[in-house]
Amino acid sequence: MTDVTIFEVGPRDGLQNEKQFVPTDIKVDLINRLVDAGINKIECTSFVSPKWVPQMADAMDVMSAIDRKDNVTYSALTPNERGMHAALEANVSEVAVFAAASESFSQKNINCSIEESLTRFDPVMKLAKENGLKVRGYVSCVTHCPYEGAIDPAMVKMVGEKLLEMGCYELSLGDTIGKAHPQDIQKLIETVTQTISIGNLALHLHDTYDRALENMQMGLDLGIRTFDSSVAGLGGCPYAEGASGNVSTEAAVHLIHENGFSTGVELAALHEVVEFISLTMNSLSD
Repeated sequence: MTDVTIFEVGPRDGLQNEKQFVPTDIKVDLINRLVDAGINKIECTSFVSPKWVPQMADAMDVMSAIDRKDNVTYSALTPNERGMHAALEANVSEVAVFAAASESFSQKNINCSIEESLTRFDPVMKLAKENGLKVRGYVSCVTHCPYEGAIDPAMVKMVGEKLLEMGCYELSLGDTIGKAHPQDIQKLIETVTQTISIGNLALHLHDTYDRALENMQMGLDLGIRTFDSSVAGLGGCPYAEGASGNVSTEAAVHLIHENGFSTGVELAALHEVVEFISLTMNSLSD
């Protein structure tokens, strides 16, 4: 049995910020290789407007070409009703929606307030329920915002409560610009778990200032058992300047194993995936 779950976000959050379009067959190959290495939860793509995120324009093609395995969750980001219909057509395993704990970030990112963003999820939640799909909720800027600075953990708790009330099964708390220190993560988790079970929480950490693993250790110590990560540390947030790099899956798995937990991931096989995608991305940028 797996003690700690790795939720791989490289194919979506990792690649969406790349300047050069990554060919569909490379994305498909990456997903299949990650599964072969033991990753069983993967965010494969997002059903968003190609105008805003051109890197994800091939979402339907990616989902139709991957080699599906029964014990693997193939997730996709679906910010609105149109995206949800596409995700259903693509036969995704589950979907994800995203909100922010910062009003400024919400306006800059999706051009609406936090409250308006949550209202937009109503049809997504309804369709998910009707079709028996689980919904994961992202909360960005949980400790710091590029526009507002430090964020009150109470705001994160409020947004998280609303997402759970709407039907999300899990909240992925995102240190979007990587500014958190371990004490920030401690304060965040202690505040949020006043009303939300630790079992409903995941951490999505960026390594902008080389603190992601310290913050992950704090999360582990406090009982977090699901972590988002990106193979080879790919990606960042296209709407947050300086938010370079998710924590790498290989470093995350190594830390978790060092702490005596299991992930179901084979590190040697994972390092082969790292080599594959690193060489591929280098060749695309040449």
